[in-house]
Amino acid sequence: MGIRNLTTLIKEKSPESINTIALYTLQNKTVAIDTSIFLYKSLVNVRSNGDYLRNKDDKIISHIVGLMNKTIQYLKVGIIPVYIFDGKPPSEKQTVLNERNKKANESKLLSEKSTSIEEKQKHEKSSIRIKKHHIDDLKRLFDLMGISYIQANGEAEAYASELCRKGYVDYVVSEDMDTLVHGCPNMIRSCLDRSIKRRDVVSTINLEKVLKDFNMNMNEFTDMCILSGCDYCPTIPKIGATRSFNTIQKYKSIEKFIESNTCSNIPQEFIDNYNAARQLFTIFKDSIEESPIHEKNCNQELLKQYLKDECSLNDKRIQQIIQSVI
Repeated sequence: MGIRNLTTLIKEKSPESINTIALYTLQNKTVAIDTSIFLYKSLVNVRSNGDYLRNKDDKIISHIVGLMNKTIQYLKVGIIPVYIFDGKPPSEKQTVLNERNKKANESKLLSEKSTSIEEKQKHEKSSIRIKKHHIDDLKRLFDLMGISYIQANGEAEAYASELCRKGYVDYVVSEDMDTLVHGCPNMIRSCLDRSIKRRDVVSTINLEKVLKDFNMNMNEFTDMCILSGCDYCPTIPKIGATRSFNTIQKYKSIEKFIESNTCSNIPQEFIDNYNAARQLFTIFKDSIEESPIHEKNCNQELLKQYLKDECSLNDKRIQQIIQSVI
């Protein structure tokens, strides 16, 4: 979920914090990528024939080719990608994860019962979950391409945000808006201007400008986002992004809001968990003492063999890929 309706609130209250740019303007910048976002998008990508991309052995390789193409897109314009993989999620997120797994299982059953191809594909996409073998495939690909990656000991967007806050990377690429609450100074996400259809155009969001326009410090912004609704804490009925914004503008903290007795339906579960949510949003703060990013080299011969054997690509396409990564 990220932070409920935070994008809409930023568009309304801090439109100048959002910039629409072409990827080439980020030449020589290093970006930390929340891998799960692009991995999931690649896994649900169905080709025009209604099937997933497969190799000669009938293995689904949509995720491998999808992340390879994304990497090449960045490399071609001089962007240095660093992929961040999720580690074990915090226990506070278990309720959200259980709900996602429940919906995925329900979608799987609906897919099996569907009589039309369209319905089957729709439900099948909703049933897809990231597995260990998907991660292993990508790590193998990145090793051969010479692309840096990091296995986080927690949530990828949180770790990536601290890399950016410390200046080890210039941006974090994610669709998850709680990236900002984790302290990421500069975030990249898909273009928020829906009238622009170009794949090489993205939106950036600057946290400093958001805080200035919201007239909040980082602690107040975090409390506002917790009130709005996040993955780590239950919500308060009838309190959304706008009311959360106005509440923190007035009371400055969740504690003072609770003490005001202006809301009679605050669940005890929220009271018990909001402080833990705060801590989770700063879990990596000042914990990365030196850059974990190390330069790697492409293994051309092994990469060629991998692309031929594992991805069933032709020689021309393989050569194009090799030229992009060396």
